[in-house]
Amino acid sequence: MTRTRTAIAGLGMSALGKVYGYTAAQFAAIAVRNAAADAGLALGEIDGLLVSGGLSGGVGLDLQVSLGLADLNLLTVMQGYGSTAAQMVQYASMAIDSGTARTVAIVWADDPLTADRGGAAAYASARLPGGWQGMLASSGIVSANTTYALAARRHMQHYGTTNDHFAAIAVAQREWASLNPLAQLRTPITREDYHASRWISEPFHLLDCCLVSNGAIAMIITSLDRARELPQPPVEVLGWAQTHPGRGGIRNDDFGLVTGAARSGPAALRMADTTLDEIDVVEVYDCYTYTALVTLEDYGFVPKGEGGPALAEDGMLGVGGRLKVNTGGGELSSYYLWGMTPLSEAVIQARGQAGERQVEKHDRILVSGNGGTLDHHATLVLGTV
Repeated sequence: MTRTRTAIAGLGMSALGKVYGYTAAQFAAIAVRNAAADAGLALGEIDGLLVSGGLSGGVGLDLQVSLGLADLNLLTVMQGYGSTAAQMVQYASMAIDSGTARTVAIVWADDPLTADRGGAAAYASARLPGGWQGMLASSGIVSANTTYALAARRHMQHYGTTNDHFAAIAVAQREWASLNPLAQLRTPITREDYHASRWISEPFHLLDCCLVSNGAIAMIITSLDRARELPQPPVEVLGWAQTHPGRGGIRNDDFGLVTGAARSGPAALRMADTTLDEIDVVEVYDCYTYTALVTLEDYGFVPKGEGGPALAEDGMLGVGGRLKVNTGGGELSSYYLWGMTPLSEAVIQARGQAGERQVEKHDRILVSGNGGTLDHHATLVLGTV
């Protein structure tokens, strides 16, 4: 039985970054309305809605009411952390293929920032001393910064990866961000700037770490046939896969060394009938420089264990580089909307609407989403029509 081909037909955003005075739910409603308008559709034509948000939990099923959507055939809240956006595209496509829905809106929103609280305090919360969290806390592992620092240190000790290698990623992504009017940070940086930035949790400097952003991004998924009739260039959903390795405490030997990209990447490429060599642009989840590095290794763009020196080679990354990675600046420099950051840039590139940062050849784009501390992973392969 032939699968119904699906496409991303609409992209909508709220204001992103240090934007105050809105709740996550309000950001989400703005983004969905903008996505529908971008697709040339009335809100009433949406018959499926997949909702997700950050740790604030401020967006949920009531979004249907805010948007005035009646008689939906599909409505749910999803949570796969940073892998959620790619998963939502997968589930929306599956719903369309099965006939469950015809036009599905997906949206991710969060509001961690307030005018009187900086990014460092945005995700701070009380933690119970028991269970898994208590065990981590007793070892000084009390945040995403510290858990990812542990994973990065493992990679460094096992493979010889260095902070200079991480610096190459940070510098390259800022170069891309300098061409992105949506980016929060556009001023170019050097390796010296990277090393001079303050420590957050060794081996991470400030410039190893993603931004904190308010806002929402939404997309409209429908059949490819229908998308062809709508105003925007369709972005076809060619392949998808997800894998959930679980927490580091149950992974043992490969923690910090292998991510879910090693499994979900090949599976998504097989579904898309695409080889790695045919991928023109790569948009990976980069909550930290290390995350981008290990993900690119596991997809096979650079040899396993050699990602550091390979990515740090002159001419590999950045504008004009051989490997077109995180062309909007990624979560390190553009905006941090979890998995919607790489996915939204992929759609912009696939449409040919990226302006100064547009990659000339963009027929096939690979997108990654990573959740937890390498606990969850989802991969998409998107294509032009």
